[in-house]
Amino acid sequence: MIISHICTASIVSIVAGLDRTAAFQLMISRPIVVAPLTGWLLDTPLVGLEVGLLVELLWLCFLPVGASIPPDDTQVSIAATLLAGTGDYYIEAGSLSLVLVAVLSCCALGKIGQVFDGWARRFNGQFIIATQRAVAEGHLNHIGRNHLKGLLVFGFASWASFVVIGFCGALFLYLFFVVLKMGPPLEPVAGFLRILFPLVGAAAILANLKVRRSVTLYLASFVSTLMLFWFFK
Repeated sequence: MIISHICTASIVSIVAGLDRTAAFQLMISRPIVVAPLTGWLLDTPLVGLEVGLLVELLWLCFLPVGASIPPDDTQVSIAATLLAGTGDYYIEAGSLSLVLVAVLSCCALGKIGQVFDGWARRFNGQFIIATQRAVAEGHLNHIGRNHLKGLLVFGFASWASFVVIGFCGALFLYLFFVVLKMGPPLEPVAGFLRILFPLVGAAAILANLKVRRSVTLYLASFVSTLMLFWFFK
């Protein structure tokens, strides 16, 4: 069962990784989309939704636009959803403490995705040179071929990021829950810690807003959303 879950999450990591910068651009790579999608495919949709909500605000100010290479929130979300939804060998799968620790451990590893993304861009630089040389020589059919090679490199880099983040996150969860047995002490305060994620994310967004009107609009929308959650609870 765990092997099939890993294979499913790996496919999602490749597709979402390509959507992040190299192809598609359908925004399925955003944590609020890719985490619930992964959870739905793994039959743990609520876990995926919770992971997506926790991670989305944290990375909303750091988008992969142009030459910017932020930490990879896409692979963080997929790996955290996989670990939190299939962590029966640590603690009860889907428990709040497991979700929080999985998200925290994977977020700390987001820089790994940044490293792989940078490597993919540097490696693809040789395809640009090869394509320019081929066009100069009249071999136009090499354009599509080199473009496909570049997509494969980006896909591999995305999958490698997911594997490393997931593996290191699994080791940390094993140490935290099995070796140190910190699950029971964390559970009573897990609800409080969950509130900190949107607060930190909101603070990060406000720190990057330069227009006073934007701050007002954001605060109004944030408060109205909290009121809706409270009303329908």
